[in-house]
Amino acid sequence: MRLDRSRCLMQLLAHYFSELKEIDSIEDGETKTVFIFDGLDECRLPLDFKNNEKCCDVTKPTSVDVLLTNLIKGNLLPSALLWITSRPAAANQIPPECVDQVTEVRGFNDPQKEEYFRKKITDQNLANEIIKHMKTSRSLHIMCHMPVFCWLSATVLEMMLKEAEKDDVPKTLTQMYSHFILIQIIVKNKKYNKATETNPKELSQSDKEMILKLAKLAFQQLQKGNLIFYEEDLRECGLDVTEASEYSALCTEIFKEESGVYQDKVYSFVHLSIQEFLAASIQLSDLHRRAVDQALKSKNGHLDLFLRFLLGLSLESNQNLLRGLLTQTGSTTQTNEETVNRTVRYLSDKINQESSPERIINLFHCLNELGANSLVEDMQTSLRSGTLSETELEPDQCSALAYLLLMSEEVLEEFDMKTYNTSKEGYQRLLPVVRTCKRALYNDLGDRGVKLLCIGLTSPLCNIQTLVLGQCGLTEGCCSDLASVLSSPNSQLKQLELRDNDLQDSGVTLLSAGLEDPDCKLHTLG
Repeated sequence: MRLDRSRCLMQLLAHYFSELKEIDSIEDGETKTVFIFDGLDECRLPLDFKNNEKCCDVTKPTSVDVLLTNLIKGNLLPSALLWITSRPAAANQIPPECVDQVTEVRGFNDPQKEEYFRKKITDQNLANEIIKHMKTSRSLHIMCHMPVFCWLSATVLEMMLKEAEKDDVPKTLTQMYSHFILIQIIVKNKKYNKATETNPKELSQSDKEMILKLAKLAFQQLQKGNLIFYEEDLRECGLDVTEASEYSALCTEIFKEESGVYQDKVYSFVHLSIQEFLAASIQLSDLHRRAVDQALKSKNGHLDLFLRFLLGLSLESNQNLLRGLLTQTGSTTQTNEETVNRTVRYLSDKINQESSPERIINLFHCLNELGANSLVEDMQTSLRSGTLSETELEPDQCSALAYLLLMSEEVLEEFDMKTYNTSKEGYQRLLPVVRTCKRALYNDLGDRGVKLLCIGLTSPLCNIQTLVLGQCGLTEGCCSDLASVLSSPNSQLKQLELRDNDLQDSGVTLLSAGLEDPDCKLHTLG
């Protein structure tokens, strides 16, 4: 719906559901109402919870943003239930006090990933080959938790693995999406332009121009945080409605249009990851450093995947793959290598400077797209040889270790920080591993360390069920933080060990408040 139109809630509902026109009121106490808002991360509304006016009247005309924020806050239809889906990075747009329950939908587990490919690909020998290939690249296999990525990968690999030449089968995210775009263009040209080539040496000028226009649209809207856009957005990028509609009909796997409220045309890419890839295809000079900085400053992580694509597309192999689409005047192999090397050094510097363990993990993903994960490879060698415990690890080495463990095929049954010798900063960089393992053991964290840890323990992404904090130098100062974890509906904690700490009676009293909370799932306290 256009943001500048005003309607009351009842008018809005009646527009979508004509049968509601006969209902006088949904506030009579007898009507059970559930609203499902699918895709908060795709919402173009500002969601200004702080400044929006209070609205309690379902017949009062106002903006959609005001209606939505008041529904979520419970001012409008307080008896109604709301179910909102979102990417985790965008979930923080809703104030925590408005959320009663958080559920993480993880997509396909490993057996379901294989099941998808076996059902999607009729030739079971080819399906087995695709599954085998996806397992060779951990970063690709992890992405397969997204059904859309399984579909995209199946589309690419089914065609490529049938070809005689299999050396170029994609091993990184950037390569996979590059092949996907090319395949869609090949299919379109075969169907509508009667082309016969299955592997063209270079894109036609018209295809290049269209992709670059879509890239400009994707980049501009990504910067604004928009996943849906309108006719004026298309015109701004040199796309007219007829052209966009034609391209939608020819290549529906990339771009689509729908009718929104008031029959306005609403445009979007089939999936956000496709928008992020195309946004990275835009020809902008000296962009890498600014892109890294902007991604690190982003509050909701909406530039993380874009950054991985952008850097991956700087590799000459990926530029060649896209048939000259990204070739820049005056560029040579030497200057391209120099650009990549400068970017790798800049990423390495940022890994040393950045404080957020999660942001650092994405920087390692970026290095992986550039084929420059030497630090991770060194850590893998040391891990296999069993020598990691013999040396003091620098913070960047701890981040490389965390990335390595997060990329492992199996979820860690137990992770003991005492295995590794490092500084407090180094231990903090290992926290992403702690949040994904099933059992975590700790060293002398102290109250401040536990306070930092508790922030992660209340995350809806945290799976820790057993936490051992014995002999960690804790006092009553950390007990209120632990109580907050126990009372959090997100916490999965079932066993907590606190032996040999000086909690005092006052600390135990604070802890008891969390134990008595109805959301507390703990059944064993040491």
